[in-house]
Amino acid sequence: MADPKGFLTTGREVATTRPVAERVKDWNEVYVPGSLLPIISKQAGRCMDCGIPFCHNGCPLGNLIPEWNDYAYREDWAAASERLHATNNFPEFTGRLCPAPCESACVLAINQPAVTIKNVEVSIIDKAWDSGDVTPQPPERLSGKTVAVIGSGPAGLAAAQQLTRAGHTVAVYERADRIGGLLRYGIPEFKMEKVHINRRIEQMRAEGTKFRTEIEIGRDIDAAKLRKRYDAVVVAAGATVSRDLPVAGRELNGIHFAMDYLPLSNKVQEGDFVAPPITAEGKHVVVIGGGDTGADCVGTAHRQGAASVTQLEIMPRPGEERPSGQPWPTFPMLYKVSSAHEEGGERVYSVSTTHFEGDDEGNVQSLHLIEVEFVDGKLTQKPGTERKLPAQLVTLAMGFTGTDRENGLVRQFGLELDERGNIARDADFATNVKGVYVAGDAGRGQSLIVWAIAEGRSAARGVDRYLTGASQLPAPIRPTDRALTV
Repeated sequence: MADPKGFLTTGREVATTRPVAERVKDWNEVYVPGSLLPIISKQAGRCMDCGIPFCHNGCPLGNLIPEWNDYAYREDWAAASERLHATNNFPEFTGRLCPAPCESACVLAINQPAVTIKNVEVSIIDKAWDSGDVTPQPPERLSGKTVAVIGSGPAGLAAAQQLTRAGHTVAVYERADRIGGLLRYGIPEFKMEKVHINRRIEQMRAEGTKFRTEIEIGRDIDAAKLRKRYDAVVVAAGATVSRDLPVAGRELNGIHFAMDYLPLSNKVQEGDFVAPPITAEGKHVVVIGGGDTGADCVGTAHRQGAASVTQLEIMPRPGEERPSGQPWPTFPMLYKVSSAHEEGGERVYSVSTTHFEGDDEGNVQSLHLIEVEFVDGKLTQKPGTERKLPAQLVTLAMGFTGTDRENGLVRQFGLELDERGNIARDADFATNVKGVYVAGDAGRGQSLIVWAIAEGRSAARGVDRYLTGASQLPAPIRPTDRALTV
């Protein structure tokens, strides 16, 4: 135990954000660089090194949190990095983007603010990169087996790195022009600057992983032919089909899926555009969907100079304390203020969009909504609560419904789907097609980055065992595992 009295003597402190007026003028990460290191050792000392560390159960990766908390408290950063990487290929991603179910499961969180696990994690990995402790780990010998990984999001990258280190020759296929999936084109720079992806890709290249961009399996290469070319295939194509809003006026110009809007601002930062083809500049913006993707749209609109930003959510506003029906250590539904919400705009709960109105040129000009409530478990509209909002740009951030089934990948492989429309798999993450495995949202459905990495690591074990007859690779989860719920 790092500091036996740490949880009694030290209060919770989190990373410091830059002033709103400063950060909305650029696309750099919102946190003050270096602000964590002066406080993080004491924060790590708040960890009680519990006899049963429930944070392990909250995290699907099974991160060895008390161990690296202890090393961080003692400022043994090299040892902390080794323990961190023992279970997580990309802690710089999760440390910035994961909503931290480990903190919800922290034993200290029963009656005190949880340990700042996420901040400790990102401090360790950033220090490791700065100190040169993150180096390529090429395999000692090659197996002679080849694997194709379809998709370069966190699941695909984790599977590829694990399989490369196991000695297999791995090629990652990505339909976009750069590697990273939604990490690259979907997560705004102010949440994670892309230097963190770039240096991981260089590490993986040095280990032997091959990357092939602008190739969409199903369109550019027939999936069945790809299967014949490789000894095994991992499908990690994600759940990229956005949920639509079929109401009157949906066809108007200026209404876009979030994943059509957000990547364009990423491409501006990459130097592909001087200005994004879809911009919020000078417009009244309405974001439909109250989750993280919606918040990303809010922050992006602020930086593009929107006249106003309103975020709509059909569910009631959550409370600020853990509900009685969501007891510790489950992940509670709480009212959260992200960095994007700190920057301005209005959040409206318990409303549903009824229709859009446009001008004579077919451009959206307004959105009509109505308040809703749950009556006998059913969502019903409240008569007399209709109102209109100005809207020249609307983004739909209501989640995703499954993997792409129009590009031919599922059909050409002959993959079976489960009752939810995800690619079906067995206990080893294998599909009904011999040698074809599935990892991440394509098999699980829309989920968190930490689950995607866990899926990639687990699927890699299944592939390794298929290719060699046995495997020493870890498998932190089963396909049927789910987050802690009631």
